[in-house]
Amino acid sequence: MGNSSSMLTQYDIEEVQQHCNNAFSQQEIVSLYKRFCQLDRNGGGFVSAEEFLSVPEFAVNPLSQRVLRMVDGLNFKEFVAFLSAFGPRATLQQKIEFIFKVYDSDGNGKVTFNDMLDVLHDLTGQFISEKQRKQVLTQVLEEAGYTKESLLVLSDFVKILGSSGLKMEVEVPVD
Repeated sequence: MGNSSSMLTQYDIEEVQQHCNNAFSQQEIVSLYKRFCQLDRNGGGFVSAEEFLSVPEFAVNPLSQRVLRMVDGLNFKEFVAFLSAFGPRATLQQKIEFIFKVYDSDGNGKVTFNDMLDVLHDLTGQFISEKQRKQVLTQVLEEAGYTKESLLVLSDFVKILGSSGLKMEVEVPVD
């Protein structure tokens, strides 16, 4: 499975399914493997950040630079696990965990006001002023019972996003 020129065995498929908590069917895993091999241009068994940027939809995403640090150097099992957060069988918890990792740019398990402000800037660009972003973010945090000084951990994200009735549906096309 490490060499992208090899084919997946039934054992490999089942192992990947188990690794991603059955987020994808066996046929979906085979399709994802074909896509992984297309991305892995040098055949090393890993997808680099540069190779990920060859996907046009990814390259134009305003959060692509933040996500690149999460995807650089993924092997196939890690690639499928990464994509499972976008799959139709992903739980709200899995999606929130993914979002948290996007916000937690230094990977310390905590998200600060400035981390959130940076993501908001990435998403809004010059369409909203810095002052407006700070006001909106401060208001959202206060409505959820937090302040600008709060250090949010994953359970805070689960509380904020889960209790808001948020329904996130983003699916990964596998063909």
